Amino acid sequence: MTAAAELLFEGGFDAIRHRAVAERAGLPLASTTYYFDSLDDLIYAAMEHYGRSELARGRAQLAGLSTEHRGTETLVELVLDQLLGEDAEYEAVLLRYERLVATGRRPYLRPLMRTLAAELRELLTEIFARSGVAIDARRLEQLIALVDGAVVNALIEVDPDPRAAAARMLRAALG
Repeated sequence: MTAAAELLFEGGFDAIRHRAVAERAGLPLASTTYYFDSLDDLIYAAMEHYGRSELARGRAQLAGLSTEHRGTETLVELVLDQLLGEDAEYEAVLLRYERLVATGRRPYLRPLMRTLAAELRELLTEIFARSGVAIDARRLEQLIALVDGAVVNALIEVDPDPRAAAARMLRAALG
Protein backbone atom coordinates (compact mmCIF):
# COMPACT_ATOMS: atom_id res chain seq x y z
CA MET A 1 0.00 0.00 0.00
CA THR A 2 2.87 2.35 0.75
CA ALA A 3 4.38 1.77 -2.68
CA ALA A 4 1.00 2.33 -4.34
CA ALA A 5 0.46 5.53 -2.33
CA GLU A 6 3.91 6.81 -3.33
CA LEU A 7 3.12 6.20 -6.99
CA LEU A 8 -0.25 7.89 -6.57
CA PHE A 9 1.45 10.92 -5.02
CA GLU A 10 4.10 11.08 -7.74
CA GLY A 11 2.05 10.39 -10.85
CA GLY A 12 -1.65 10.22 -10.09
CA PHE A 13 -3.98 7.32 -10.84
CA ASP A 14 -2.28 6.44 -14.12
CA ALA A 15 0.94 5.62 -12.27
CA ILE A 16 -0.72 2.83 -10.29
CA ARG A 17 -0.36 -0.50 -12.01
CA HIS A 18 0.17 -3.90 -10.42
CA ARG A 19 3.59 -4.21 -12.04
CA ALA A 20 4.70 -0.68 -11.05
CA VAL A 21 3.60 -1.18 -7.45
CA ALA A 22 5.35 -4.55 -7.23
CA GLU A 23 8.57 -3.05 -8.62
CA ARG A 24 8.41 -0.09 -6.22
CA ALA A 25 7.80 -2.42 -3.27
CA GLY A 26 10.55 -4.82 -4.36
CA LEU A 27 8.07 -7.69 -4.55
CA PRO A 28 7.11 -10.17 -7.25
CA LEU A 29 4.13 -9.18 -9.39
CA ALA A 30 2.15 -12.07 -7.95
CA SER A 31 2.17 -10.32 -4.55
CA THR A 32 0.11 -7.37 -5.72
CA THR A 33 -2.31 -9.48 -7.71
CA TYR A 34 -2.72 -11.85 -4.75
CA TYR A 35 -3.66 -9.11 -2.28
CA PHE A 36 -5.50 -6.85 -4.70
CA ASP A 37 -7.93 -8.62 -7.02
CA SER A 38 -8.33 -5.66 -9.32
CA LEU A 39 -6.69 -2.39 -10.20
CA ASP A 40 -9.64 -0.64 -8.53
CA ASP A 41 -8.82 -2.44 -5.26
CA LEU A 42 -5.21 -1.34 -5.54
CA ILE A 43 -6.17 2.28 -6.27
CA TYR A 44 -8.62 2.27 -3.35
CA ALA A 45 -5.91 1.00 -1.00
CA ALA A 46 -3.48 3.63 -2.28
CA MET A 47 -6.02 6.43 -1.81
CA GLU A 48 -6.91 5.25 1.66
CA HIS A 49 -3.27 4.90 2.70
CA TYR A 50 -2.36 8.28 1.27
CA GLY A 51 -5.40 10.01 2.78
CA ARG A 52 -4.86 8.45 6.20
CA SER A 53 -1.18 9.45 6.10
CA GLU A 54 -2.12 13.07 5.35
CA LEU A 55 -4.65 13.08 8.18
CA ALA A 56 -2.08 11.58 10.55
CA ARG A 57 0.34 14.41 9.71
CA GLY A 58 -2.44 16.89 10.33
CA ARG A 59 -3.31 15.32 13.66
CA ALA A 60 0.35 15.39 14.68
CA GLN A 61 0.48 19.09 13.85
CA LEU A 62 -2.73 19.62 15.83
CA ALA A 63 -1.33 17.72 18.82
CA GLY A 64 1.50 20.23 19.07
CA LEU A 65 -0.86 23.18 18.81
CA SER A 66 -1.65 24.98 22.03
CA THR A 67 -4.96 26.73 22.60
CA GLU A 68 -4.31 30.41 22.05
CA HIS A 69 -5.40 33.27 19.86
CA ARG A 70 -3.40 33.23 16.64
CA GLY A 71 -2.98 35.91 14.06
CA THR A 72 -4.60 35.55 10.68
CA GLU A 73 -1.30 34.77 8.96
CA THR A 74 -0.54 31.81 11.24
CA LEU A 75 -4.09 30.49 10.93
CA VAL A 76 -3.92 30.76 7.13
CA GLU A 77 -0.70 28.73 7.08
CA LEU A 78 -2.16 26.06 9.39
CA VAL A 79 -5.26 25.71 7.22
CA LEU A 80 -3.28 25.58 3.99
CA ASP A 81 -0.97 22.93 5.45
CA GLN A 82 -4.05 20.74 5.82
CA LEU A 83 -5.70 21.55 2.51
CA LEU A 84 -2.62 21.70 0.26
CA GLY A 85 0.10 19.95 2.20
CA GLU A 86 3.11 21.45 3.89
CA ASP A 87 5.28 21.15 0.78
CA ALA A 88 2.81 22.85 -1.53
CA GLU A 89 5.10 22.99 -4.54
CA TYR A 90 3.33 23.61 -7.83
CA GLU A 91 3.59 20.02 -9.07
CA ALA A 92 2.47 18.53 -5.72
CA VAL A 93 -0.60 20.80 -5.63
CA LEU A 94 -1.41 20.02 -9.26
CA LEU A 95 -1.26 16.27 -8.60
CA ARG A 96 -3.36 16.68 -5.45
CA TYR A 97 -6.15 18.40 -7.37
CA GLU A 98 -5.88 15.98 -10.29
CA ARG A 99 -6.47 13.13 -7.82
CA LEU A 100 -9.46 14.90 -6.31
CA VAL A 101 -11.06 15.61 -9.67
CA ALA A 102 -10.29 12.17 -11.07
CA THR A 103 -12.03 10.60 -8.08
CA GLY A 104 -15.30 11.77 -9.64
CA ARG A 105 -14.82 9.21 -12.42
CA ARG A 106 -14.26 6.44 -9.89
CA PRO A 107 -17.54 5.97 -8.00
CA TYR A 108 -16.03 3.23 -5.82
CA LEU A 109 -13.80 5.92 -4.23
CA ARG A 110 -16.61 8.32 -3.32
CA PRO A 111 -17.50 6.79 0.09
CA LEU A 112 -13.83 6.80 1.08
CA MET A 113 -13.37 10.39 -0.09
CA ARG A 114 -16.47 11.51 1.85
CA THR A 115 -15.10 9.85 4.99
CA LEU A 116 -11.66 11.41 4.57
CA ALA A 117 -13.20 14.82 3.83
CA ALA A 118 -15.34 14.64 6.98
CA GLU A 119 -12.26 13.82 9.07
CA LEU A 120 -10.39 16.70 7.44
CA ARG A 121 -13.23 19.10 8.28
CA GLU A 122 -13.14 17.91 11.92
CA LEU A 123 -9.39 18.53 11.99
CA LEU A 124 -9.79 22.02 10.51
CA THR A 125 -12.59 22.85 12.94
CA GLU A 126 -10.30 21.92 15.83
CA ILE A 127 -7.47 24.04 14.40
CA PHE A 128 -9.81 27.02 14.28
CA ALA A 129 -11.03 26.32 17.82
CA ARG A 130 -7.51 26.05 19.23
CA SER A 131 -6.66 29.29 17.45
CA GLY A 132 -9.47 31.14 19.19
CA VAL A 133 -11.70 31.39 16.10
CA ALA A 134 -15.22 29.99 16.24
CA ILE A 135 -16.32 28.50 12.93
CA ASP A 136 -19.45 26.64 11.93
CA ALA A 137 -19.70 23.92 9.29
CA ARG A 138 -21.18 26.25 6.67
CA ARG A 139 -18.41 28.82 7.01
CA LEU A 140 -15.75 26.11 6.93
CA GLU A 141 -17.19 24.75 3.67
CA GLN A 142 -17.09 28.27 2.22
CA LEU A 143 -13.43 28.68 3.15
CA ILE A 144 -12.52 25.28 1.70
CA ALA A 145 -14.34 26.18 -1.53
CA LEU A 146 -12.55 29.53 -1.60
CA VAL A 147 -9.16 27.82 -1.31
CA ASP A 148 -10.10 25.22 -3.94
CA GLY A 149 -11.24 27.93 -6.36
CA ALA A 150 -8.12 30.02 -5.81
CA VAL A 151 -5.89 27.00 -6.37
CA VAL A 152 -7.70 25.87 -9.52
CA ASN A 153 -7.56 29.40 -10.95
CA ALA A 154 -3.86 29.62 -10.11
CA LEU A 155 -3.26 26.28 -11.83
CA ILE A 156 -5.14 27.47 -14.94
CA GLU A 157 -3.05 30.62 -15.03
CA VAL A 158 0.07 28.52 -14.51
CA ASP A 159 0.76 30.58 -11.41
CA PRO A 160 4.05 29.30 -10.05
CA ASP A 161 2.70 29.50 -6.49
CA PRO A 162 -0.91 28.28 -6.05
CA ARG A 163 -0.42 28.27 -2.27
CA ALA A 164 0.27 32.01 -2.34
CA ALA A 165 -2.89 32.59 -4.38
CA ALA A 166 -4.92 30.54 -1.91
CA ALA A 167 -3.27 32.33 1.03
CA ARG A 168 -4.22 35.75 -0.38
CA MET A 169 -7.86 34.72 -0.74
CA LEU A 170 -8.04 33.00 2.63
CA ARG A 171 -6.31 35.90 4.38
CA ALA A 172 -8.85 38.33 2.90
CA ALA A 173 -11.76 36.09 3.94
CA LEU A 174 -10.47 35.70 7.51
CA GLY A 175 -9.17 39.26 7.91
